[in-house]
Amino acid sequence: MAGVTLLGLGPGEAAKLTREAWEVLLSASEIWLRTVQHPTVSAFPSTLKVFSFDDLYEGGADFASVYEQIVARVLELAQRPQGVIYGVPGDPFIAEATAPEIARRAHLAGLPVRIVNGLSFIEPLCAALGLDPYPRCALVDALELADAHVPPFPPDMPAIVAQLYSRLIAAEVKMTLNAVYPDEHPVSLVHAAGTAAAQVEHVPLYAIDRSEQIGLLTVLYVPPLGEGTSLEAFQEVVARLRAPDGCPWDREQTHASLRPHLLEEAYEALAALDSGDVVKMVEEFGDLLLQIVLHAQIASEEGEFGMADVLRQVRAKIIRRHPHVFGDLQVAGVQGVLQNWEKLKAAERRAHGQAEKGLLDGVPLALPALTQAQEYQERAARVGFDWPVIDGLLEKVVEEIGEIKAARDHAQLTAEIGDLLFALVNLARWKKIDAESALRAANQRFRARFAFVEQGARQRGKALPELTLEEMEALWQEAKRHET
Repeated sequence: MAGVTLLGLGPGEAAKLTREAWEVLLSASEIWLRTVQHPTVSAFPSTLKVFSFDDLYEGGADFASVYEQIVARVLELAQRPQGVIYGVPGDPFIAEATAPEIARRAHLAGLPVRIVNGLSFIEPLCAALGLDPYPRCALVDALELADAHVPPFPPDMPAIVAQLYSRLIAAEVKMTLNAVYPDEHPVSLVHAAGTAAAQVEHVPLYAIDRSEQIGLLTVLYVPPLGEGTSLEAFQEVVARLRAPDGCPWDREQTHASLRPHLLEEAYEALAALDSGDVVKMVEEFGDLLLQIVLHAQIASEEGEFGMADVLRQVRAKIIRRHPHVFGDLQVAGVQGVLQNWEKLKAAERRAHGQAEKGLLDGVPLALPALTQAQEYQERAARVGFDWPVIDGLLEKVVEEIGEIKAARDHAQLTAEIGDLLFALVNLARWKKIDAESALRAANQRFRARFAFVEQGARQRGKALPELTLEEMEALWQEAKRHET
């Protein structure tokens, strides 16, 4: 009768075929295979006619188009009075793109579907490695991993990477894994699991594309990177702090009470950036992340939102605002990106029924003044409100100094000094210097030099006010020489 039988051929040798699968093969007159490149095929009954879709792989543009052609052809064959038997390596529903889709479409078309399960590659793989994938393990497609920029699974759990069928794919997979895992991370290449030729290679990650054994039946096993290396693990720690038997201080915190801590950690992260101390950056970014996760946990407990909502929203926004990366839009350099960014944000506001805002309305009022000034200037420059050449800006700085000299009262002097600072920030922007960071660095230099002057006074047995201005200046210049 019409319909489709999805049959698993097992991981390799005919001895690992299920009894049900063998009985189907004995009673059938023909079978269609996704590929004949499977050890079991050589042991098929001699009366069985074997057809395959290997020719589609040779002419297909990519695997997705090949799989679509296979699915369409199998469903067409299923319409025949005798139906069709479609055989795939392993199990029809483990790491197999075509069989689940065939079953889905067949059900929609009212065609009978019979599933003949097979031993998948996972069982002999685990036996070869001597491991149990329970309670958690990621199953990843090598082709998908090769196309990614970072691994799509938490690094504190093991991963099985299937279809690592060539050294080229292995090289691309290695590059993706290197975004998280170090070169020396120990991994295992398992070749031909489930056959007499099964072989396990234990190698460092950097060497996976050097193996001469890689082939159609190669799988990569990636052990966990280590405890506490995933966002999920960190969320669990924070949730534990907030649990009824957690930390009394953390349990009492609210969005409002954490506000000063968020601000403080942000400034400490900036200080770490300014220092260039990588170890300090790691620590301070972690402290800043703690604040974000704490807020998400509190919101989750209140039924407001969760970390998944935060991640989903920001991911969608980034993709939406980068059509030149994730879409077909063509832009001319950084300026084109920034101009399009403003257009997209305006369109988003209209879509959400929000009143049209000015270009500068989205700049937070709580920003430090220098940062706020630079952001105002950068946004204005995106729409062409900018000095055409730097000479005009330099003249503006000189002009503002002159107006400070001519100021008649305190209010006017305050305004003119503000205008000078604003012009200097604009000069920093023109020179691609972050004004806030530049001033923070100057503050640090002043602090270090002044401490040197204080130390010099103590070495002379004097209090700082007892030094003459000339002595202080001499120590100041000496401090500057020590910097170089």
